[in-house]
Amino acid sequence: MDITALEQRITILEDIEGIKKLKARYCAVCDDDHNPEKITTLFAEDGIWEGAGVGAHQGHDAIRKLFQGFKERISFSQHNVMNPDISVDGTNARAIWYFLGPFTMRKGNRAMWLAARYEDDYVKVNGEWKFKHLRAIGRMSAPYETGWAK
Repeated sequence: MDITALEQRITILEDIEGIKKLKARYCAVCDDDHNPEKITTLFAEDGIWEGAGVGAHQGHDAIRKLFQGFKERISFSQHNVMNPDISVDGTNARAIWYFLGPFTMRKGNRAMWLAARYEDDYVKVNGEWKFKHLRAIGRMSAPYETGWAK
């Protein structure tokens, strides 16, 4: 293998690690009371957060407002993401992740289990990976007490 091919492979591996770290920061911001100020640092200026039942929110102002709403409705969350399938193409990338987490909703102090599939597009801006389009596709939402089997 020549040095150029090796450099390209190393760059792809570094990009994949950068995307994993971005997703970890996303989870940390969500679990930091859905911090509406910090969340925008993870998205491109025209980035989109989209979720079933929540709609698509494009740009920092819209995403900040969305997360302010999450903060008002959710008192606790623990975002656990796994099984990343990441592909990189230069300064663009795509990934699929699976999510499972316990949540506490402020209204009624209600404990919930949530599961989702994330389908994310990323863009590298000034050498740093950002979310271009995050899609949260709900798979399950169930009260802690009764579970999801019913």
